[in-house]
Amino acid sequence: MSRTVYVNGAYRPEEEATVSVFDRGFLFADGVYEVTSVLAGRLIDFHAHMARLRRSLAALSMEAPADEEEILAIHRELVTRNGVEEGMVYLQVTRGAADRDFAYPAAGTKPSLVLFTQKAALRERPMAATGMKVVSLPDLRWARRDIKTVQLLYPSMAKMEAKARGADDAWMVEDGFVTEGSSNNAYIVTQDATLVTRPLSSAILPGITRVSVLRLAAEDGLTVEERPFTIEEAKAAREAFITSASTFVMPVVSIDGAAIGDGAPGPHAKRLREIYIAEAEAAAI
Repeated sequence: MSRTVYVNGAYRPEEEATVSVFDRGFLFADGVYEVTSVLAGRLIDFHAHMARLRRSLAALSMEAPADEEEILAIHRELVTRNGVEEGMVYLQVTRGAADRDFAYPAAGTKPSLVLFTQKAALRERPMAATGMKVVSLPDLRWARRDIKTVQLLYPSMAKMEAKARGADDAWMVEDGFVTEGSSNNAYIVTQDATLVTRPLSSAILPGITRVSVLRLAAEDGLTVEERPFTIEEAKAAREAFITSASTFVMPVVSIDGAAIGDGAPGPHAKRLREIYIAEAEAAAI
């Protein structure tokens, strides 16, 4: 059965959903996006995703296509129409359609707004039990990774290189230190049980799940240290994991073929996944 998608004010069957060939998202990757997870038919961290969307739009001097209440209503309508009990809602905003020119079009160009759903098992994922493997790659992305733009070509290349090496994902490295995964934030737990992750800056995306996990870790008694770490330090860690809106907390069990700890998901990652899901579902809207 065809999904219903939302395109610029209209709900349409996915086969009939189109945007202009002159859309700047298509021509210049001049757009931003958010992905909100769905558990039990409700939205996880929706308001935090909208706050980051506003930040991304402001950083690119892009007009908002609708207010938060309208966007919430569209999310809920799509979840209902498509019968999504568990999965994701993807939202994309571009600067809109205009004749091709590197300069932004004149004020008043209407931004494009597209949303669609994807059903997926988020709570019970086999990888959460087995852990994931990552490889390290140079971070060749642009310098404003804190803006959640749709220009994801290098992260896609990194993901494919990881798969070609028999791994699940890549951790990207710049100036000797891990920045983040191809589509997630990266963490290690040191031998003295300190949770380490890179601090926020233009080098990484300010993950929505990251905020909650760092708070929950501190509340659960872990020492949290926001600083850069190296691949060698990660290989010597007790545990490693990633966070994102769609993976929640996912253990990492090897890096570049070297086992992390005993090569199995560690207790801290398991615990953080459990308490994050419980809290997120309780607060879902």
